Amino acid sequence: MGTLTQFKNLYLEAFDDCKPEFVVFLLKVYSVFCVLMLGMAVYAFLYRAFTGFDF
Repeated sequence: MGTLTQFKNLYLEAFDDCKPEFVVFLLKVYSVFCVLMLGMAVYAFLYRAFTGFDF
């Protein structure tokens, strides 16, 4: 659990004192989008691997 807290702290510190605010907002939205896309890719890979589909 400490690792997740460390990642959260690094994420929040990365955006401290950044200007302009709308760029910070866009970067945060983009980072969430990237995590969602990565999650979907891992899910698709595992689904194909465990259901026996040919690659």
